[in-house]
Amino acid sequence: MSGRLGRALGSALLAVVLAAVATPGAAVAEEPTGRIASLGTDWGQTGPYEVNVDIGVVHTFYYPRDMGRSGERHPVVIWGNGTGAVPGIYSSLLRHWASQGFIVAAANTPTSNFAISMRAGIDVLEKWNADSGSPFHGKVDLEHIGSAGHSQGGAAAINAAIDPRVDTAVPIQPGPLTSPDLMDEPVFYLAGQRDLTVWPALVKALYRDSGHVPAVYGEVRGAGHLSSIGDGGDFRAPTTAWLRFWLMGDEQARGMFFGPGCGYCVDDDLFSGWDRNSKALQIPGPSA
Repeated sequence: MSGRLGRALGSALLAVVLAAVATPGAAVAEEPTGRIASLGTDWGQTGPYEVNVDIGVVHTFYYPRDMGRSGERHPVVIWGNGTGAVPGIYSSLLRHWASQGFIVAAANTPTSNFAISMRAGIDVLEKWNADSGSPFHGKVDLEHIGSAGHSQGGAAAINAAIDPRVDTAVPIQPGPLTSPDLMDEPVFYLAGQRDLTVWPALVKALYRDSGHVPAVYGEVRGAGHLSSIGDGGDFRAPTTAWLRFWLMGDEQARGMFFGPGCGYCVDDDLFSGWDRNSKALQIPGPSA
């Protein structure tokens, strides 16, 4: 190899690495295997994967039936239930995420607040990913993990984010037994305009206490406390978009949250309240 060719290849490699480092959520582009394709901007539509569900003692797993069909690895979402609930209450939402290409490890516990079982879901997937006899072998993207949950599980989503393996959190109508000061990941807080159990003001207070990380607040118009159960209702599309950006590097999803013309910033039909803190405002929008 000539010196000129070697220098050219070195410069090209450096440019690729720098671009991935500079763009949040873009690390998935470094994977030498296949990438989970964008589905456009209809984040509420069912994804291209058929879904399997395995119900265990501690966790229920929702995952693409044909994982890794094109060489891709699948990011992880760990899930926390509301008080007294089980994953089946949210089954259609969790199936939706799996259809989009995520592996969802839902803790079966009805008291998820401390996120112990949620974090243990990562341990299980680490073990299966390393086991050559497991259908999950080599197919789990353990470098991209999100925590999500509803009500008590929303607080647990924040608490789970103290785990250094977690990259982002999506607390849906989160309860009060948590402290955002403990986490250092980007977070998307979701409230319901007509939630009389977890008032929007309580969720907004958690958001305001998250100035040390990129934080976004969305108040879903007309939503009560139970509006997110089942298929996720109007919470389904924005949570999917957030997870696709931070865990899959989906640039179309980036444009829904970041940049001066972000899609959800002006979606008054979906959101009765919307805010982004100073760190979120520093994240650039799509380049095109």
